[in-house]
Amino acid sequence: MQESTASLKERIREASQEASSRIRDAIREATTGLIDREQLAELMILGAVAQEHLLVIGPPGTAKSAVVRRVAQSLGGQYFEYLLGRFTEPSELFGPVNLTKLREGTVETDIAGMLPEAEIAFLDEVFLGSTAILNTLLGVLNERQFKRGHTRIKCPLRICVGAANGLPEDEGLAAFADRFLLHVFVEAVPDARLEDLLEGGWQVNHRTVVPKADLGSLDILNRAVPLVDMAEVRSDLAQAIRQLRESNVLLSDRRIVKAQQLIAAATVLAGRQVATRADLWPLVYVIPTAAGQRNAREVLRDLLAQARHPLLQAVVEEAVQQPQARIARLAETADSLLANADSDDFQKSAEALLREIDANFVKTDLPAELEERREQLIAALESD
Repeated sequence: MQESTASLKERIREASQEASSRIRDAIREATTGLIDREQLAELMILGAVAQEHLLVIGPPGTAKSAVVRRVAQSLGGQYFEYLLGRFTEPSELFGPVNLTKLREGTVETDIAGMLPEAEIAFLDEVFLGSTAILNTLLGVLNERQFKRGHTRIKCPLRICVGAANGLPEDEGLAAFADRFLLHVFVEAVPDARLEDLLEGGWQVNHRTVVPKADLGSLDILNRAVPLVDMAEVRSDLAQAIRQLRESNVLLSDRRIVKAQQLIAAATVLAGRQVATRADLWPLVYVIPTAAGQRNAREVLRDLLAQARHPLLQAVVEEAVQQPQARIARLAETADSLLANADSDDFQKSAEALLREIDANFVKTDLPAELEERREQLIAALESD
């Protein structure tokens, strides 16, 4: 029996690693040309694997919808997108009443092509929905069930991304916002990267997204989430919650318990079956306010210093905002540049990477994996 269990775990591990590799390609495909939006794409993947929803807060024109749309295109599956307004009718999201059935005395909804059939959904200005819309949405988001009249169906929804310009002050809407376990706050691209924004935007407008994975990859990873061993990090997670409470960063019991789902999903995406301190970073995104997230980064600084992830590099960097979290990305970027040392933009890109490495690490504290690559980059530049 022990050998059979070990064999099963090994098959799950191998399948998860293959699925993670496809997901990595999907993220890269979706974010090519989108500047400073890798974090949003990676959080979508984390949420989809954990089967939890994502709320994106940011000003108009910050590529929220573009990222969601491109990730959905790279993953495939049934996609539904809608911009809500004050006068949006429930039928615009969920489908109209079937008139033929209505004449027969049965109230059924024609859901063909609508939100109840979606596997990935994006709802812009989500807080502008009416009470009738939000109440129905709660069932779709929480239970993956659509109930309206005589219509009762199970929804295939992996993740719903909601977007808004700001968090609502109304208590009823705030309670609805709390149903999105992941919260992320985006800003306009900074001045220093405007050239990159212009170049990337031109590229995005002239490039079609090619599917690199499928929803089956997400499903493989999702099935591995309940098998993650959380025992090793449970006391660390509890202590982190205590530290946050002492700093007046409060989380509901529901959000605290559900945070484990995200931590387990991060573990699976990292190709492991036992959660460690390196996987606790999703806790930052469970905190519902921007001020609370900033406070958490400082309060949990020592704990977050151990955060790492081979796949979700941008989102870990943003969660931690410490040099150690940048090692994996810097090393991967160096390898990519060295493999294409004959390209026209090698010198410019290599010099920029070297400046970033030196800005983050003094020579005496330079990690071994970066020290070797730094020397290789310098040698390649000198021989050019």
